[in-house]
Amino acid sequence: MGGIRTGLFLLVWFACAWFGSWELNPNNATRLFAAIRMVEDGTATIDPFAPLTIDKAQFGAHAYLDKAPGMTLMALPAIALTDGITGDRAEHHALSSVDPGFVRYLKLRTRVAAATGSALLTAIAAVLLFDLALSLTGSAGAALFAALGYALGTPIWGYSTTLLGHASVGALFVIALAGVARGGARWLGVAGLALGWAVVIEYQAVLAGSAIGLWAVWRHRARPRALAPFLAAGLIGLVPLFAYNLFAFGTPFRIGYSGVVGFEGMNQGLFGLTVPRIAVLREILIGPMRGLLWVAPILFLAPIGLWRLAEARATRALALTAVEVALIALLVNAAYVYWDGGNATGPRHAMPLAGVAALGLAPLWATARTLWQRGVLALVLAGSIAINLTIASAEIFAPPTFRWAWWQAVMQQRFLVGDLRTIPSDWWGWTTWNGLCLWVAVAIPLALWLIQSCARFRPRTRCQI
Repeated sequence: MGGIRTGLFLLVWFACAWFGSWELNPNNATRLFAAIRMVEDGTATIDPFAPLTIDKAQFGAHAYLDKAPGMTLMALPAIALTDGITGDRAEHHALSSVDPGFVRYLKLRTRVAAATGSALLTAIAAVLLFDLALSLTGSAGAALFAALGYALGTPIWGYSTTLLGHASVGALFVIALAGVARGGARWLGVAGLALGWAVVIEYQAVLAGSAIGLWAVWRHRARPRALAPFLAAGLIGLVPLFAYNLFAFGTPFRIGYSGVVGFEGMNQGLFGLTVPRIAVLREILIGPMRGLLWVAPILFLAPIGLWRLAEARATRALALTAVEVALIALLVNAAYVYWDGGNATGPRHAMPLAGVAALGLAPLWATARTLWQRGVLALVLAGSIAINLTIASAEIFAPPTFRWAWWQAVMQQRFLVGDLRTIPSDWWGWTTWNGLCLWVAVAIPLALWLIQSCARFRPRTRCQI
């Protein structure tokens, strides 16, 4: 089983690290600029880079990162390592989007930061989701179905190539859910740390993450002292947020969102969060521009499996927690003034639900008894992975000007004309199609080996969680 876990980790990490996203996308760039300035200049201001991004905060005469700082803090080692190896720094370039040397400088650091950040967390979460699903069903095939559905069958794959926080928060929710399910001081500590760090990456993660926290409290209500590692680790996970605020603004209680410029909607409600709207929720789920249905059809099967988990008393609380996390993520997205996420493929603000929702795919596969039932499920998964291969390799930042975003912005504008981002095409001088083919040549045999290994795995008795 250790070999299966290792193979799954490598497949998911390789898939996420092989492809890339546009380094000058404002959401990518502002986080990267802040990390560069902290490493190379010892300051949190992004003044020299400010003209290159519309995403920024203004306090007095200085420009800052306008996001939660988690992804920027995660990128610091990647920037320092890359600077140290290459000997290159931003000051060696003209800070311009038309300067090839500067663009290449940004591209390399974006890729390294994504590979050591979101991609790594997604791969870890895929393995923990596999383990959790295996403990529920006793079926390695069902566990693999859920893990691949989450990591490669949704835009989590594409967002793991970026410095945006959605994939990382989704992974941390899975890690926290698995930690609470396993129990024990060590795993409860892991769960608390994951939830605390999720808030440092995206402030609104406190809302969906609270469902996992409440489940942890409920599970250990008879032994409240057992929660000490969970609570302590959660507080530790929050420390970098206050440390960054103190470093950047001189006070631990100021956040970048309070100084956002150019987005007046952020003044509505609580930094843009108002009340959920039914029409927006419909667009998030099935709308042609951002609808989840068109970029992650596999997730629409998950509620069936979560229902089956909820039918069993031993797994009811776990199933309800997963449902609560998914519903809160959807409602938060529907309540956000900028719900469509600007340039985004799929409903990016709702994507943290992907991992916990995908848990429902495992019992769905395990209870599919006939060959044709599993064949249909396999086809839906294969279709979802194929869709997200095009997204991850071509365009995770689809503009809102396209009504049918996946087909028009991803397929027609990018993928079908070979406008892809792969390691060989960006760094080795290969064509983009050759870069894609090399990925296929490695990933497909590894995936087939995983499927074959899971098929040989002897089923175990269903565990009680």
